[in-house]
Amino acid sequence: MNRLIAALALATVSAPALAAPEALSLDAGWQARIAPEDAAAKTHPREAQWFAVPVPGTVQQALVEQHRVPDPFIGTNEAAIQWAGLSAWDMRRTLDVTPAMLAHGHLDLVFDGIDTFATVSVNGRDVLKADNAHRSWRVPVRNLLHAGANEIVVRFASPIRALQPMVLKEAHPLPGEYDSAFGDEPKGVQTSPYIRKPKYQYGWDWGPRIVNIGLWHGVRLDGWDGARLATLDVQQDALGDREARLTARLAVEADSPAPLTVELVVTAPDGTALPPVTRKVTVDPGHNVVTVPVTIPAPQRWWPVGLGAQPLYKVAARIVDGAGAGQAASRTLGLRTVELIWGNGAFGFKVNGVPVFAKGANLIPFDSFPSRVTAATMDRMLADARAANMNMIRVWGGGTYLDDAFYDSADRLGLMIWQDFMFGGAVPPPDAAYRASVAAEADEQVARLSSHPSIVVWTGGNEVLSGWANWSDRKDFKKAVGPDEQERIATSMTVLFDRVLRDAVAAHSPQTPYWPGSPSTDYEGPVDTDAAGDRHFWDVWSGSKPVENYLDTCPRFMSEYGFQAMPGMATIAEFAGPKVSDPQSPVLKAHQKFLAGEGNSRLAFYLDARLRPAQGTGPARLADFAYLTQVNQMQAIDMAARHHRACAPVTMGSLYWQLNDVWPAISWSSIDHAGRWKLLHYAARRFFAPQALVAEHKGGTTRVAFVSDAQAPLAAQWRLTGRGMDGALLGRAEGDVTLAANGVTEAAQVDDAKVFGAAAPTTSYAVAELSIGGSLVSRQIVERALPKAMAYPDPGLSMAWHGRQVTLTARNLARAVMLDFGTLDAAADDNGFDLLPGESRTLSITSAAPDAALRRALVLRTLAGSH
Repeated sequence: MNRLIAALALATVSAPALAAPEALSLDAGWQARIAPEDAAAKTHPREAQWFAVPVPGTVQQALVEQHRVPDPFIGTNEAAIQWAGLSAWDMRRTLDVTPAMLAHGHLDLVFDGIDTFATVSVNGRDVLKADNAHRSWRVPVRNLLHAGANEIVVRFASPIRALQPMVLKEAHPLPGEYDSAFGDEPKGVQTSPYIRKPKYQYGWDWGPRIVNIGLWHGVRLDGWDGARLATLDVQQDALGDREARLTARLAVEADSPAPLTVELVVTAPDGTALPPVTRKVTVDPGHNVVTVPVTIPAPQRWWPVGLGAQPLYKVAARIVDGAGAGQAASRTLGLRTVELIWGNGAFGFKVNGVPVFAKGANLIPFDSFPSRVTAATMDRMLADARAANMNMIRVWGGGTYLDDAFYDSADRLGLMIWQDFMFGGAVPPPDAAYRASVAAEADEQVARLSSHPSIVVWTGGNEVLSGWANWSDRKDFKKAVGPDEQERIATSMTVLFDRVLRDAVAAHSPQTPYWPGSPSTDYEGPVDTDAAGDRHFWDVWSGSKPVENYLDTCPRFMSEYGFQAMPGMATIAEFAGPKVSDPQSPVLKAHQKFLAGEGNSRLAFYLDARLRPAQGTGPARLADFAYLTQVNQMQAIDMAARHHRACAPVTMGSLYWQLNDVWPAISWSSIDHAGRWKLLHYAARRFFAPQALVAEHKGGTTRVAFVSDAQAPLAAQWRLTGRGMDGALLGRAEGDVTLAANGVTEAAQVDDAKVFGAAAPTTSYAVAELSIGGSLVSRQIVERALPKAMAYPDPGLSMAWHGRQVTLTARNLARAVMLDFGTLDAAADDNGFDLLPGESRTLSITSAAPDAALRRALVLRTLAGSH
């Protein structure tokens, strides 16, 4: 009774006097310097003096942007920035506080991201020690502030230097990811496993080593009184055709027992607002969760692209009366159900009850300096993925939890997101403090992202569980530490991945499945096999096995597989200069991280195995080499992805490695760091098409099958036509077919004799075609010999320009036609396609260059040579 009286008194007397909540951005005005006690202050005296630094941003970003170090993305400059990650840094800012701000009962200093080991002080008093880059930090500072100028100082320790004394004392340091190429850490003795920091910063086999330091997200001062609306998340409790039932959960921090009134407004996709829902509650001191049930009549479901529309609802909550009045938060969400199909040899996803074959790629970080990445850049990348008929992107676990803008784009575009927690492959420390830090991170990130319909699965991390089970260095480690320590570490990982992270998803996003690792089998058997769970297949490329090995098995879900290629010459010229001509030159090896630069030899190995030698001399030879590697990549992933689709429903996903680049590189990407499509990305539009044929030649027969994403059967026609290199018709098989709804249709096993007659494999080929309603929708060239053995004729290509369009015509078969504009920034709307004898294609060209420059620059490349 006394508590109720006190609450009423506060509502009637105190509430009108409370000031409106306010947030003051503190992003501007930061300076940095090398910490005076650090030895680098003597070797870099200019940086020992205060200089401007961006927030959000990092010290390294400032050094590059202000030309204090050479750009590590250019030439062989990566080594020149390493000292920055090995140094201690100070950052400071003056905060001007007004009497009105001091009138608030609370003033909280909020850091949305600190990378990573840092001590924050306000007016000389330490208020925070940060140790996790993947979470935010909030500290009360009102009692430390005064009217006028106040000083905030953030002292950063080098993450490597801070951890090395401890790690070097370990008899058996935890197995990590990639050794440093710069001698700052001994081989096999890595500090990265022991820190909650983006793993890719320590270097990967596709990116540089730039161990960032700084305030990589925003900083603000929050003023509030009585109560604070901390977070809003909306959980979907039930979804039917007649109604959807939701629960909005408002986390409220309060000074003391206090009444408040919450109002919730749901806005439908057409902009119509549903009647407001209000709730009056009395909050307790400290943390409170206020739940508000909401019912949406006749709900519109969110669908993955290709299956339906992407209607989005907005849920807006605000405290309209009492403690915290005026505070508001909102979420945009889509209504859908997701089921992880798992068990009895199956793995895949159902969305709204419909099985969905996942078509897509793995996403690595957009840049070594995350704050340089704009919403427009992320939106363009996802739009390019959708343009290639992808419906799923896996956010790989060695990077960062991306900004809301990324997931907003995915929601709008209908792209499903496979979201890893941020574990890249290293064995995590077994101590409780580390798990507690991860728990705080997971709770925050899942709560932040829980309303996004695009996120269809949360996954414990990348290759931690499979590495522990299968990798040779892990096996050596387990043998060295003995059974007791091995058991302690294994148990700790089980607690982390099977309890801590699973519990975070269950608490904040129960409508979304959780999977303990990629690849894994949810602790129900061997991991990374074709028989169960998801698979990472690297026999091809990393294992140097033939590309045709992709055809040997049908995994349940292929979440990683890949093949490298060079970027185009425009990108190469930007980071290596226009005169580079040798794939083994220092600059090209510096931007090839696989096997510490020896990946270019692997590119040559596969060219020798499958295609032909590069032609020409000097830069012209490099341009042909780049083209051939792109053809090899395109053909390899085309073969694998079509096979995966034709393995459905045994296989229910094909996500190639990788969609993008973190810097200008020679890598597995289908879109390079400049945003330019490689031939693979054009091909993805064909092999991920809603309806596609699969023609696989093996053992004297051609398997002809068709895949369709349509939810209803489709009448179609198919044909397999054999031809000689002179264009002569050799044989034909054809028929009518009804494509099964959302599945695979086997059409025929066609004997070679029926199509090729007695022609030699090297002088003949077949054309497989699928038509619907009289229109060609999918086509493949079938060859019985490797491309390097084929007697391709001179294609006799001609071209005719019409403004920004060019028409190509082939006299003979033209395999893998590439419109190559060299170092000129220009792109055709299709590329890497085949032209049959007498066939023409008209392409539109996008470029800022004049028409005359485009015409001079264009070189037509085919497997028969350049033209």
